[in-house]
Amino acid sequence: MRDIEILTRDGATISLSASALTGLAGRVAGTLLLRGDATYDVVRKVWNGMVDRRPALIARCARSEDVVACVRFAREHDLSISVRGGGHNYGGTSVSEGGMMIDLSAMRAVSIDPVARIARAAAGLRLGEFDAAAAEHGLATTLGINTDTGIAGLTLGGGYGWLAGRFGLACDNLIGAEVITADGRRVEVTESANADLLWGLRGAGANLGIVTRLDYRLHPLGPVMGGLVIYSIEHGPAALRLFDDYAASCPDDVSMTGLLLHAPDGAPAIGIGLCYAGPLDKADAVVAPLLRPLPVLANLLEVQPYTKLQTLFDSVWPPGRLYYSKSSIARRLSAEAIDCLVTHGRAMPTPLSAIAFQQLHGAAARIGASETAFPHRFDHLSMYVHPATDDPAQARTIVDWARRCWAAMQPFMEPAVYVNGIEDLGEEGSLRVREAYGVNYDRLARLKARYDPANFLSGNSNITPRVENSP
Repeated sequence: MRDIEILTRDGATISLSASALTGLAGRVAGTLLLRGDATYDVVRKVWNGMVDRRPALIARCARSEDVVACVRFAREHDLSISVRGGGHNYGGTSVSEGGMMIDLSAMRAVSIDPVARIARAAAGLRLGEFDAAAAEHGLATTLGINTDTGIAGLTLGGGYGWLAGRFGLACDNLIGAEVITADGRRVEVTESANADLLWGLRGAGANLGIVTRLDYRLHPLGPVMGGLVIYSIEHGPAALRLFDDYAASCPDDVSMTGLLLHAPDGAPAIGIGLCYAGPLDKADAVVAPLLRPLPVLANLLEVQPYTKLQTLFDSVWPPGRLYYSKSSIARRLSAEAIDCLVTHGRAMPTPLSAIAFQQLHGAAARIGASETAFPHRFDHLSMYVHPATDDPAQARTIVDWARRCWAAMQPFMEPAVYVNGIEDLGEEGSLRVREAYGVNYDRLARLKARYDPANFLSGNSNITPRVENSP
């Protein structure tokens, strides 16, 4: 260890002595990394290659006791911190520029109780690892659509996924957790113990504590019918109308994505992604409405293991690529919205770019808006204007296109956003956090005041703590 310069919570720079760092190292089973250390540049990287930040100190935690030690150390020295689980957040809030990064990505244990149908998973685990462990017992739960995504950030923000229509969001299947609070206490959370905190973890968890273990309800699941149907952009308006109409009427067993993307030949195209998790003898009839009305460029639907379907987008959204995203929520796609989408879809800045929609309906929409911190409990499509490039010289171009497209779509959007879709609070402002939590914001502000009154956990889509009876 050596002396380092590091940022405090108020933005000042202080010196941390080698002896202080050595003392912390002696209290953790994991590893401390400083700038210049052999693995530092590998560890600081996250999924989005657009994020290029350099913490002064990275604490690679191996167990929850390490997190406790790191929180207490950071509080003692008033350090600016960030917390990384899987590191899949678009905006890179898990990487503190000049501060301390508490890194949970090495904590990847998972255990499955096939009788009780419960999974207990460490916060650094990723979707593919979780799904594989559960599938060994014929079980699954809702968890995203990309195997490289971390389970913690996804779940604690809500967690759309291929099974949400049938089983609810990822956060709806969160039944317990281990949480390290902002004052360094280790707390067990269940539906009967610290139930207020569990309510908040189901959609706003990054504000309320550092979650080191997540407990999930699992469901029996066999093979599914899933994949992608691709249509030419020449049929773009009709294909998007087909997607919107089918999303508004499909059964709970279906969950969908809609995409403006590029076909394998590089031409702009429309894609409809689908997972049907119901009885397979009905699968052909369920997907038939997507195949009959329009000419199809490619029909990639097939009966397959759920774990295979989860890899559908892995090759097009790999780690390290430069991504940007702007997000909003639409109840339906009007004719005017569809025309706007096709116009911008034809002008996507790179062949790696997309405009995507994730459906929420069924079981996920039948939960009350205030039953969990995640409030958007109505049938809707969550939009992601999602350009990407492998060329850093195109970074400004993709950001500018995304902002233009997103702005053009705003007349057709609700005043709501999925918190995990917020890219850049510096550009979007705190109003977006209020739109993310809607009717639950005030309750969350009071809960934040209870569990983190000093706003120690502020490197996120931040909720300002509010004491009871304050204005």
